[in-house]
Amino acid sequence: MIPDPDTDLPDTPNLDDEDDAELAPETALELDFEASESPDALKRGVRAIRDHWKHAPSGPGVYRMLAEDGAVLYVGKAKSIKKRIASYMRVSGHTNRIARMIALTATMVFASTETEVEALLLEANLIKQLKPRFNVLLRDDKSFPYILLTKDERGAQIVKHRGARARKGDYFGPFAGVWAVNNTLNTLQKAFLLRSCENSFFDNRTRPCLLFQIKRCSGPCTGEISPGDYDELVREARDFLCGKSRAVRERLAAEMNAAAEELEFERAGRLRDRIAALAAIQAQQGINPRNTPEADVFGLHEEAGAFCVEAVFIRACQNWGNRAYFPRADKVLTPGEVLGPFLAQFYADRPAPRCVLLSHEIEEAELLAQALSARAGHKVEVVVPKRGEKAELVGHAQRNAREALGRKLADAASQQRLLEALGAAFGMDKPPRRVEIYDNSHIMGSAAIGAMVVAGPQGFVKNQYRTFNIKSEIAPGDDYAMMREVLGRRFTRILKEGEPETNDPEAFPHKPDLILIDGGRGQFSATLQVMRELGVEGITLASIAKGVDRDAGRETFFVEGKEPFRLPPRDPALYFVQRLRDEAHRFAIGTHRAKRKKEFVKNPLDEIAGIGPARKRALLQAFGTAKAVAGASLADLEKTPGLSAATAKLVYNHFHEKG
Repeated sequence: MIPDPDTDLPDTPNLDDEDDAELAPETALELDFEASESPDALKRGVRAIRDHWKHAPSGPGVYRMLAEDGAVLYVGKAKSIKKRIASYMRVSGHTNRIARMIALTATMVFASTETEVEALLLEANLIKQLKPRFNVLLRDDKSFPYILLTKDERGAQIVKHRGARARKGDYFGPFAGVWAVNNTLNTLQKAFLLRSCENSFFDNRTRPCLLFQIKRCSGPCTGEISPGDYDELVREARDFLCGKSRAVRERLAAEMNAAAEELEFERAGRLRDRIAALAAIQAQQGINPRNTPEADVFGLHEEAGAFCVEAVFIRACQNWGNRAYFPRADKVLTPGEVLGPFLAQFYADRPAPRCVLLSHEIEEAELLAQALSARAGHKVEVVVPKRGEKAELVGHAQRNAREALGRKLADAASQQRLLEALGAAFGMDKPPRRVEIYDNSHIMGSAAIGAMVVAGPQGFVKNQYRTFNIKSEIAPGDDYAMMREVLGRRFTRILKEGEPETNDPEAFPHKPDLILIDGGRGQFSATLQVMRELGVEGITLASIAKGVDRDAGRETFFVEGKEPFRLPPRDPALYFVQRLRDEAHRFAIGTHRAKRKKEFVKNPLDEIAGIGPARKRALLQAFGTAKAVAGASLADLEKTPGLSAATAKLVYNHFHEKG
């Protein structure tokens, strides 16, 4: 975060005098620039900033610094935009990062806010949306799963929930990941025997399901438990999730002892199993603080210019999991300068708990606490604990951050070595940064799809994966034609759109350096033909033919300009290629199966434009089957509740025009 110059600025030129337009060249030379940011570029940037400074608002708000091509370089907030911008017009004392940012600035955009708190919230939202090059960026902003205990007249349901809170009920979380919430849910079902089935399933049961048989549900659907007793189970589950775990366990222990004294050993055994399940939940959660009922704990570790923030979620005095984040930040930033913007983005679209524990002091901690309190609707405390249980929690988070960053750096180094080996094996001048692997999947031409997976220095890049539904009329099993279509569509689009413009030197490339095809000489020739027809150059193409009897380790490789060859059995590049090919095969098979499953359950009504789920449901409720709908008269269709005369005619024409 750039300091706010609320004091006098001795190095700032006389900005009220427009004749002082030029900066002294010798002063600008004091800054250490990269070759692309010359002193002339600095002067142009300062001049552009000064032009916008004249019209900048004096109150709080957010400013954006834009490059000549319109790309957003930096988003910042300030108590006084005018004062903050003046700090960029100093001609000395900047870090290389700030100097580069100033040199690239061509224009600025301002947005005024009523308060500095509003400016902080707006800044976080804009950073997440625009991803500026010079800001600290939160790379992974996926939503967290929660446990939902519904308020339902049929009987409360306990389920995993992610997304908008549209259903009535109590939400408990967040949990760090699906694994943590699934484990907790499974154990809660054993402990409290609450139903997890959907209402449609619940309403149509005539006998208990398997969950009742294995003692994971009390069977409220068929009256195996009275409504009053089921409500008592729901109350116990809610108390446990709210932090009253000790009281719940003591109550169950008392009931177990009473049942044993009355010689009701079967009931006592069931209560014993429930107590054991509750103990298992807390055992799985590791650290369970006694005096910290609700907190988010953030520990940051920096190594080799990379940062890792470990987030630990404490709710109801229970540890509900942890997750590691690797924000993108300039290596010259201090831990506090990284952690502050990270937190603002982390809480941009989620409520904060009552306590946020940090490993490092951050700028404007009080302002962040005000912003989080305003968003959450309750007071939020942002502190760096020095002793006691809270300090131990932060230390635990920091240790996890150090270990996670160590693993990531080791994986990145290993991945880079593998890419170097791969480039050398295929005769490339330098290691590839983007590798694309292609495979097809079908059953005698049906549900045919093409799949592309992508790998780079950080491993598999799953948000770049793509699938291609084969659209051409291709003979069943013609893999060569499928590969020509997939590659043709992919690279026609690349040539049409071009490489996206970006000021980020670390941005992942859009165009591959290496293409791997799962197939032999035929697939290689088909792919080579497509690339030549399109005029694609500068990409190494290789094909992997399975070995004799499809044995791994005996693959033959086809590369343009080289004779077919094999890699040594224990060559790391060979193992790496096998991993890439297997991932493409897994992705292609999975997508093909999903498409085939969808076609199995496809309804003829789905083919009618304008017939959505509600109208389809109305038709099936009125006629029973799609076949009956197809044979219905126009008059009968018009009588269907929820269908207009125009829609009824649309349905009638669809089936009768086909016939």
